[in-house]
Amino acid sequence: MKTYTFQPHGVCSREMQVDLDDQNVIQEFRVVAGCHGNLQGIAALVKGMPAEEAIRRLKGINCKGKGTSCPDQLARGLEQALAQG
Repeated sequence: MKTYTFQPHGVCSREMQVDLDDQNVIQEFRVVAGCHGNLQGIAALVKGMPAEEAIRRLKGINCKGKGTSCPDQLARGLEQALAQG
């Protein structure tokens, strides 16, 4: 299992960590700052989900006209994680 840490941009959260197993399935998702309840919900929903599926579902979600959101930032972070291998 690998842990990837990234700094989201344009959102309230300051840091995101995701644990991926050797099949790129999300085992855990943690966030520093942000909307705690919403992010706990996202973490519960993506746990056990293949990273590619989470990217497909979350990429492009917009929060308050910011052009991004915490789910979108997670998708972008997962894309980076998969590119790193």
